[in-house]
Amino acid sequence: MANLKLPHRRQFMHLAAGAAALPVLPRIAWAQAYPTRPVRIVVGFPPGGGGDITARLIGQWLSERLGQPFIIENRPGAGSNIATEAVVNARPDGYTLLLAGAFNAVNATLYEKLNFNFIRDIAPVANIYSLPNIMAVHPLFPTKTIPEFIAYSKSNPGKVNMASGGSGAAMHMSGELFKIMAGIDIVHVPYRGAGPALTDLLAGQVHVSFPTMPASIEHVRTGKLRALGVTSATRADALPHVPAVSEFVPTYESSTWFGIGAPKNTPAEVIDKLNNEINAALADPKIKARLADLGGTPLAGSPSDFGKLIAEETEKWGKVIRTANIKPE
Repeated sequence: MANLKLPHRRQFMHLAAGAAALPVLPRIAWAQAYPTRPVRIVVGFPPGGGGDITARLIGQWLSERLGQPFIIENRPGAGSNIATEAVVNARPDGYTLLLAGAFNAVNATLYEKLNFNFIRDIAPVANIYSLPNIMAVHPLFPTKTIPEFIAYSKSNPGKVNMASGGSGAAMHMSGELFKIMAGIDIVHVPYRGAGPALTDLLAGQVHVSFPTMPASIEHVRTGKLRALGVTSATRADALPHVPAVSEFVPTYESSTWFGIGAPKNTPAEVIDKLNNEINAALADPKIKARLADLGGTPLAGSPSDFGKLIAEETEKWGKVIRTANIKPE
């Protein structure tokens, strides 16, 4: 038998390490080249709403920075569950993304039977921003402050009605949390969407509501609605004269937030690349000014930071839904 010259041990280990690294190099190179074709951002609501505006703002930024179109695909229905399921079932290659939000954290408990588990099946990419709702009443309603509203509601149990855009909507959840923490009995009146609920509040057909700031801030500024408070933990820069609800109901906080998610098993390199670009957007003066116009606060951070927020919000709203026995319509 011929003598075979074996490589020196150090040389062998070097060769083995090089061979092990080979599968990684193409993946990193692929991630660096990403994206090479258009990317979809799936939005679970119709065009024109706060979520849609957010997705288009970030999509335009990513298109300009990464050199490929980021196309907004609106798939409304079932409180965003249709859109979420579409992304859960998409290929985990970074070319199908989800506009995620507080509604996903609510739906995890609100809907008993979903074909997905949001925390398990969607990888957090980046948070974008949060914004408060406004606790608003019609100007003719006989209270001007939150303490007066609480006292009036306790004196008239079951006679004050609260409009929302539907069971589980942000308006509804903000109101239910307020009811629980303030210890009052007011009647929930669900509408088919935030628009009709706000219309009836403006007309004085209902007493109180918790509309989003983008939808209601101009009505507050023109005196068509009276803002009793904002639902963020502290006062909002866009309405500095309006107190936070927490100034009268300690620890109350109910913010709407939006971020970007991707199917689980999306390459970490792609997620990190998107995260870096979105964080860059949140530091851009023009983007920051646009978010401020909407009443929002940028929430830059890592994918794990976003995942932590999702887990905390899912637990928080799960408790509210169980306590108030909220069911989907």
